[in-house]
Amino acid sequence: MSAGSEIEVVRASTALKSIGPYSQGIRAGGLIFCSGQAGFDPATGEMVPGGIKEQTRQTLRNIRAVLEGAGSGLDRVVKVTVFLSDWKYFKDMNEAYAEFFSADRLPARSAVQGSRPEGHLVAMEAIALDR
Repeated sequence: MSAGSEIEVVRASTALKSIGPYSQGIRAGGLIFCSGQAGFDPATGEMVPGGIKEQTRQTLRNIRAVLEGAGSGLDRVVKVTVFLSDWKYFKDMNEAYAEFFSADRLPARSAVQGSRPEGHLVAMEAIALDR
């Protein structure tokens, strides 16, 4: 492989453990690719109570843990994809989401609605600059 073309698996001890055949994140080409995260408490493995706002906060805490485990952080995020179970949660998700990013440097973002398992209101994946 040429310089800069290596692929490295990100393993963050403080992040939610993968529940399938995928990595928490991948470092490649100067970027960190975070796998989809949801509002699970890493300590218990259970979905956090409190509805869409608290699930959004926990989802972003989980993304932050993966990024910090890779030596990056939320301040280095360039793109987020949000997966909502229903558009009716969009406004409240946005309010909680805004707590995690600087208003003068918001990442690019897409949001889509799709079926989620019962009680799972939101999930997100993110791409961030490496270190």
